[in-house]
Amino acid sequence: MKLFVRDTLLRQRARLHELDALLAAPDVVDDLQRFRNLSREHAEAGAVVEVFNRFLQREADRAAAQELLQDPEMAEMAQDELDSADAELTELDVELQHLLLPKDPEDERNAFVEIRAGTGGDESALFAGDLARMITRYAENQRWTVEVVSESPGELGGYKELVLRIVGAGAYGKLRFESGGHRVQRVPATETQGRIHTSAATVAVMPEPDETEAVQLNPSELRIDTYRASGAGGQHINKTDSAVRVTHLPTGITAECQDGRSQHSNKAKALQVLTARLQEKDRSERAAKEAATRKGLIGSGDRSDRIRTYNFPQGRLTDHRINLTLYKLLQVMEGDLGDVIHALQVARGAELMAELEHRHAP
Repeated sequence: MKLFVRDTLLRQRARLHELDALLAAPDVVDDLQRFRNLSREHAEAGAVVEVFNRFLQREADRAAAQELLQDPEMAEMAQDELDSADAELTELDVELQHLLLPKDPEDERNAFVEIRAGTGGDESALFAGDLARMITRYAENQRWTVEVVSESPGELGGYKELVLRIVGAGAYGKLRFESGGHRVQRVPATETQGRIHTSAATVAVMPEPDETEAVQLNPSELRIDTYRASGAGGQHINKTDSAVRVTHLPTGITAECQDGRSQHSNKAKALQVLTARLQEKDRSERAAKEAATRKGLIGSGDRSDRIRTYNFPQGRLTDHRINLTLYKLLQVMEGDLGDVIHALQVARGAELMAELEHRHAP
């Protein structure tokens, strides 16, 4: 175990004792909000300390087994115990590092997913449709609910633009890694001479705002337009002027909803999307100040601005952020994103752990 991890865990154990005393104090018990906050911290610290105590116990077991190795009659049993302790200590070390990583409270929220066609014309719109299918299938496999907020279909299929709302525990935390430019290399259905084309689409994933923490929109800064929903028709499209577009005048940011329910419902959902976009704008600006090299979530749609390449002739998917290559492209396009998302989560965890270590360096 790294020294800074052990030091952090020892501090966490000391903090748990402090919290025990604080939660018993009369002034804390009388302050409901403070009591709740401390109780939450106590639960989180308790979960970490419980695993740390198990780690320390296995360390003691290992030390005892090491001593028994000197006794010829006990050597075989001691070696078995040593091997068992080593294996469990490795697992517990990994678990403790994971528990110490800073948690983003937004990871547990629902998500808005925006998919836009980029470079490549009709083929780009078709690819945007394929990405929508991939993300929708993955969401369904996670038993999440997918709602279409607004859509602008492509002329030959797919989408020029699509906004989805994905409802489920941890939706944003997993789908956040889909944000960025996606590039496809394949022979389009529209290609008559069998040539491989390259086109692109962008994906932006945003956490659904918490209503209690959301930025407050000033009604005087909003322009609300109603119009007739467009699209492929069918049961989800209301033929009355129920679609709503909301424009935030100071920034020019817009959001719309045309999912076919009442105008009131569409307006409420459009305001939610607008709030998410405004919060994402604030978050991106803060991130840019903190790290000038970090890119915002929404790419330009240009072929060169990409996080991932889908090469159909070779059946290959490459995620350029972590140099991950998988030869299971068709399965991924059907929603089998688990391996990709897990690898990205592991890489993010390693990055956070490195930052944590740097922060505790002398």
